[in-house]
Amino acid sequence: MTTESYEKTMQRAFRLLSYKPRSKAELRGRLLEKAWAEKEIVDAVIARLEELGYLDDEQLAQALASSRLERRPLGRSRLRQDLERRKLPAETVENALEQAFTEQNEEELIERAIAKRLRIKGPPTTREESKKLFDYLVRRGFNIDLVIRKVREVGKETE
Repeated sequence: MTTESYEKTMQRAFRLLSYKPRSKAELRGRLLEKAWAEKEIVDAVIARLEELGYLDDEQLAQALASSRLERRPLGRSRLRQDLERRKLPAETVENALEQAFTEQNEEELIERAIAKRLRIKGPPTTREESKKLFDYLVRRGFNIDLVIRKVREVGKETE
């Protein structure tokens, strides 16, 4: 392991982390993209960044989960999918989901999503519009049973 290649890899890692926070697996993949990158050096750089506190998958997952739920109401399955896309370990994802959904109730989130949708599109007056609302909420990742119940409630309110 040469000092020069270690420094070059470390500089690239800092540059990548300056753009956005990344998981260990994400950063490893980006560092290994370069032809000059060596696996041993990349592993050493990642270990050093962890030691310095720049890489922490647990903290990243929790921060991502809570910020995503604050910005837009999402269900558990959609949030899980978003976190897994960041190449976070499954256990870390589950812990972050548990913490995020204890801080924010899924019922409140779906009500926020419905309220926003109704402000934009208006209340559903036909079966087709109710289906569109249903599909929208399912795409947002909410539990199907919860979606069915809430869409029925909205339908009863509009009658």
